[in-house]
Amino acid sequence: MAEQLTLLILNASDTERSIIKKTLSNLDVFQFIESDDSLAALQLLKTRSVDVIITGLNVGRIDGWRFARMVRSGLLHTPKNTPILLTPPTYCERIAETTARSYSIDAVLPFERQDILPQVLANVLSTHLEKSSRLNLLLLEPNPQRAEEICQHLALNFACTHVTSHTAALSLYLQNQYAIVLLDATSTRSESAKQLVENILKHNPNQAIVTIIDNRDADYAEQLLLLGVTDFVREPYDISILSKVCDHAARREDFMVSYAEFAEKVEQLSRSEQRYKDLFSAHQRILLHLNTVVMELDETGLIRFINPAWEQLSGHGIKMSLGHELTEFTVPQNRKPLRDVMARILSGHEQQAQTEIRLMHKNGREVWVECRFQLIKNSTSRATITATLDNIHERKEAELQLRHLALHDTLTGLHNRYYFDQQLNNLCNETRAAEDEEHALIYIDLDHFKIINDSKGHQQGDIVLKEVAELFNHNIDDEHLIFRIGGDEFAVLLKHKSLLDAHLIAESICMAIDSHQFHSEEQSYAISCSIGLTQITTENCDPSECLKQADIALYVAKSLGRNLVHCYSKEDSHNNAMQTGLEWGHNVRQALQNNQIELHYQPIWDFKRAQVAYFEVLLRLKINDELIFPNQFIPSLEMLNDTYLMDQCVIRNAIHAVSQHRDLNQIAINLSAQSFLDERLLPHIQDCLVEYQVSPAKIIFEITESASINNLNATRSMIEKLNDLGCHFSIDDFGTGFSTFSYLKQLPAQHVKIDGSFVRDMLNDPIDHALVKAVHDISQSLDKRSVAEYVENEEIFDALKEIGVDYGQGYYISRPLPIEKLSLALKTILLEKTAS
Repeated sequence: MAEQLTLLILNASDTERSIIKKTLSNLDVFQFIESDDSLAALQLLKTRSVDVIITGLNVGRIDGWRFARMVRSGLLHTPKNTPILLTPPTYCERIAETTARSYSIDAVLPFERQDILPQVLANVLSTHLEKSSRLNLLLLEPNPQRAEEICQHLALNFACTHVTSHTAALSLYLQNQYAIVLLDATSTRSESAKQLVENILKHNPNQAIVTIIDNRDADYAEQLLLLGVTDFVREPYDISILSKVCDHAARREDFMVSYAEFAEKVEQLSRSEQRYKDLFSAHQRILLHLNTVVMELDETGLIRFINPAWEQLSGHGIKMSLGHELTEFTVPQNRKPLRDVMARILSGHEQQAQTEIRLMHKNGREVWVECRFQLIKNSTSRATITATLDNIHERKEAELQLRHLALHDTLTGLHNRYYFDQQLNNLCNETRAAEDEEHALIYIDLDHFKIINDSKGHQQGDIVLKEVAELFNHNIDDEHLIFRIGGDEFAVLLKHKSLLDAHLIAESICMAIDSHQFHSEEQSYAISCSIGLTQITTENCDPSECLKQADIALYVAKSLGRNLVHCYSKEDSHNNAMQTGLEWGHNVRQALQNNQIELHYQPIWDFKRAQVAYFEVLLRLKINDELIFPNQFIPSLEMLNDTYLMDQCVIRNAIHAVSQHRDLNQIAINLSAQSFLDERLLPHIQDCLVEYQVSPAKIIFEITESASINNLNATRSMIEKLNDLGCHFSIDDFGTGFSTFSYLKQLPAQHVKIDGSFVRDMLNDPIDHALVKAVHDISQSLDKRSVAEYVENEEIFDALKEIGVDYGQGYYISRPLPIEKLSLALKTILLEKTAS
């Protein structure tokens, strides 16, 4: 899912902050920051920015109005145009909204109307999207420096187009639509300015025009006003005054009387014919200038009156629209619900109604509008409907975008994990209610996708994930839902499909991915996927159980060789074993996350110097007061693909121990193959060394021969990085692969550990003895130190010493010990081994 927006909630009431969070949390769009005092909130905004602010009115020594003024000052770290929504307890609408404009607050919503907070917030955010809702302003100013200052100051409310000549201004005006024209009409340019005003008003008598005039030229100002100019500003002027004048001139429709207010005035005024005619004439003028569409529908639902705003909103002419149903101008799916609304009003079941529909513009695009209907009966008792239509397209687009962000994965466009949990829960509920329903859940994991990420980077991995999503869309019918669960894991909910049909679909997905060539840069990749499948029936309609079964089936598919589909079955021994392993793996993971570990240290003996050279770190888990050894938990972690968590835990605790205990002069830490190529490994090691102030030379990292051979180039690169950091490196269990000695030349490791299986039998098997000596000799020739494992008795100890092996490790020297027993044991080891 997309990155979340940061929302600052400033409110002195804990209860009200909780209500706001609860109202918005279902969108899964916002990350919340809370503050109960305006001064604390300002301190926060001095150091970081937020994406949107919701503030109360009484929030400390600085109230909500003045807090907004501080944000708009541009003195804080957060941008000065950060959207601000004010939530006072109660307010007078007209006064509050006028004041809000003065303080540049984007919207005011009484706290008791929290039910519409998401819609209002979406409307506020829509003004900050690429499709700006700022009014278009044409500026004629010959002075470039002054023009730049004006445009910069008006940028929050107006999209300014600047020209320097009267000819250019008239040319642009005739080609485009502008809410306001702002022109320099000082006395030096008086005649040309008057001519431009006449030409503009000749083209559009209702055009809002603001002029800048000389300070003392009252006669000239009067001439301009008589000519039709809306307002003027005198030089020298305050730039903020200019902004207010332009705002009032451009939005003068805000000050007109609404249609509903007109109806109330009619009831109060005299019924005299002349007054009625005058009022009707004034009413018609208002309707001509309203941005809101006002229409009247007869008792059959046909349009019999409509104002000019209809042409701007829909693109259809007034004459051709009269006598038609409003539903004819909507998208097909809105027609029946709209007819039902009007039928309820005409029948008297409802006096008024409100709904949101999509009009079909004449040019083919859809426009979201809010419709308000009211029943009116005239003197003959004939029912008619008055309707107002307001363009809410930008607000609705913002709402839909917020919803899309909440339910979709931004990388692939597929549904996300949040929506998956919702739909799986709904499907299980439907199955529980209908006995004959059966559905299926497919759980998909890409095989070895991590190799692409590690070798080519996440950007190239993202390209592959997008191609995979396209394959899913091409191979799975639209009736089924496809989700990206996270990383390279996907899921599909198959509605009304038997297990056999679901298996066929899953197999087709496997084949499609296996046969597809994925392209990245100038390379192509062939990857596969493993799929777990489970059925959703009345016997299995619990979301958690379904997900667990699909997960188990997926791991079985991986364990059976990958690139295949496996169906979950209670009787399947594979499933039972895998379920046990996964449950144990989750316990192990939790123990690691809670740092329930104990590190033991096994001394490594230096044969030449007759002393302990360093210590190998060995991990033990503490679960239910029992000490658990690696062979009991590592297979389960490998099944969960989570050995990095184990290595991360060991590295941090071991380096911390070195910083605390003088006896730990140098330690060796084993790394899993999965962790060794994880891009997070090196930064984690660096952070721990810095945090605990430990010299990198005190740390040796070990990886097995088989793991290093599997990806030789990457292994060499990582060893070089660790060496550059100052750490040492060792090849563990050398000889198990034993395909060739030559690859040792390519790895810049300082130590080579001879596999213990050769050391254990070297006194009885001449071949093993020869192999131990050969590994040592090769190590010496490559300037590496040899380390022998499994030194179990004095005879092996002496034989290794005679061969010249550098270091030895085994129970004869010492068992692994907890840190508190190490100091005493070291004295004993030194005494015994030097005496022998």
